[in-house]
Amino acid sequence: MKQRSNKQFSINSFPRVRMRRNRLSEFSRKIVSENNFSVNDLIYPIFITYGSKVKEEINSMPGIYRFSLDQLHKEIEYISSLNIPAIALFPKIENELKTPDGKEALNSNNLICQAIKISKKVNPDLGVITDVALDPYTDHGHDGIIHNNQIDNDLTLDILCKQAIVQAQAGCDILAPSDMMDGRVGAIRDTLDEHGLINVQIMSYAAKYASSFYGPFRDAVGSAGNLSKKSKKSYQMDPANSAEALREIRLDINEGADMIIIKPGMPYLDIISKAKNEFNFPVIAYQVSGEYSMIRAAIQNGWFDEEKIIFETMMCFKRAGCDGIITYFAPFVAQKLINKTF
Repeated sequence: MKQRSNKQFSINSFPRVRMRRNRLSEFSRKIVSENNFSVNDLIYPIFITYGSKVKEEINSMPGIYRFSLDQLHKEIEYISSLNIPAIALFPKIENELKTPDGKEALNSNNLICQAIKISKKVNPDLGVITDVALDPYTDHGHDGIIHNNQIDNDLTLDILCKQAIVQAQAGCDILAPSDMMDGRVGAIRDTLDEHGLINVQIMSYAAKYASSFYGPFRDAVGSAGNLSKKSKKSYQMDPANSAEALREIRLDINEGADMIIIKPGMPYLDIISKAKNEFNFPVIAYQVSGEYSMIRAAIQNGWFDEEKIIFETMMCFKRAGCDGIITYFAPFVAQKLINKTF
């Protein structure tokens, strides 16, 4: 077949430049890959509950379980064997312990504090991350204190700081304030430093949207019934806004955050990218419960190839600029990486 004349093209275009050449072979694709993904990028969320010998599947999150404390060590051993570097612990608090002020959050022997100690005993090198927020502990399901029919920002800050100290003294490595109260990162950082806890890190939920993707998580921690149809829009962000997210992130960085979380993950890849480009700061994505459940449902129905779709989402996060990914798929991904099937 007669070749096209090169005169039709500039020196930097076809046929001199053939983008497909770098894609023709496996080794070449590896060489030019712009983003790499490893087990070190993973953070695994674990749900904790009361009782004995409990490993109960969460109906809205197939394949994800709540563990009683006496079963937690087995899960920690398993996660550690996969070389996943960190976990995030979330408690399902019994209704009788929930109060308007969430005072169980300040109990130094509460469910989450016991889980921290067990996790660090099993593997002292495993990073343990805990949520700083009141929604698992309040009888109304909100992340803060209600005063005059509103979430009172400043009253909530005082309790969040006390909660942070309780969790830090129990041995957690990273505190993750997810409440979205104004000024909470600075308040928590000052309180930690005043108590000599200068090395406890803060991974703030800096851009947490008022999203519909959280439903299965609220089922998992038992706050869905408490919250009912009430809205968190007075403190979580409007999904329409991106400039506001950058303002929130800037404030958290200036107040002393060590890392920031953007939540949810995949629907907000644009925010992840903007944050990384704007601040060049450690950015973590939370692939939330709704994202997990949608993908898992499609896999179970045979609509997605399990391995391909999960790894594609991981690479999307990395491409957008993530330094870490909180994901319920972490054990699956880690096992595949160990077996080098991907």
